[in-house]
Amino acid sequence: MTETSLRALSIIDPHLHLVNLSTGIYSRFADRMPGEPFGTDYLLDDLIADAAGGPNIVGVVHVEALPDDPLREAATVSAIAATAPFPIGLVGHADLLSNGFEPILDGLAAHPSFRGIRQVANIHPNPAFALATRDILNADGFEDGLRILGQRDLSFDMQILGHQMVRGAKVSATCPQTPIVVNHAGLWSDRTPEGWATWKAGLRLLAANPNVTIKISGLGMRDAGWTTEAIRPIVYEVLDAFGPDRSMFASNFPVDGQHAGYARIWQAFDDITAAMTSTERDRLFHGTAREVYRL
Repeated sequence: MTETSLRALSIIDPHLHLVNLSTGIYSRFADRMPGEPFGTDYLLDDLIADAAGGPNIVGVVHVEALPDDPLREAATVSAIAATAPFPIGLVGHADLLSNGFEPILDGLAAHPSFRGIRQVANIHPNPAFALATRDILNADGFEDGLRILGQRDLSFDMQILGHQMVRGAKVSATCPQTPIVVNHAGLWSDRTPEGWATWKAGLRLLAANPNVTIKISGLGMRDAGWTTEAIRPIVYEVLDAFGPDRSMFASNFPVDGQHAGYARIWQAFDDITAAMTSTERDRLFHGTAREVYRL
């Protein structure tokens, strides 16, 4: 696809992070340097500049970026959304296991763009693959928290690794009224044949639950030198498990911006799906995201 035709592609980007470091709420990134993910602000003007020459953005979803203060993060994103040329949905942060869980939900609900919660769950002996500090999927009260989200018409963004997918599928099945969105294609991190098999089987266990959808994103986090042909099998496996009606493409900017430009990511998704029908592509590029996040 040429640059001109790529601009004709309308997308909703359902996974990116708008981060204002001057708020002082991102202590986790305090030692990051410019050039590293979250080493500098990433705001609306940065996104628009990155998207220049790329697809036509008709909506985005900000996903929490591990804030110390989730209510201040939500207020910051809402202020950005007020001046944006497209809708910005909000997936905020809350601890499902905390006594303060529901009060945080009440505070987030003050923002009309609030759609759901992400609490990262990926644990692994290798710190490079671990973002969570505890095993929330197996913790007492986690399923209760998921049910509360469903009762409030909120979704849960589930960020897990291949070895956690069996458990992820089980908790998703016990909370059928809660929309579950698997992040980053299930983070295929174990690049051994056994790891590939575990990840593929896990996708299908998750997909057996009709309340589960998936984002195809973050592929550069485990393959900094990725090519379109390298990620093609990953995309195909996700689509074989979930189908276009329950899958959505996303950029994971600015994190994946360390490895590829915004347009290049969407160019790859476009090339990989070139043989699909327009209806299927519409679901992947904007339809599923619009439905899941109500944009």
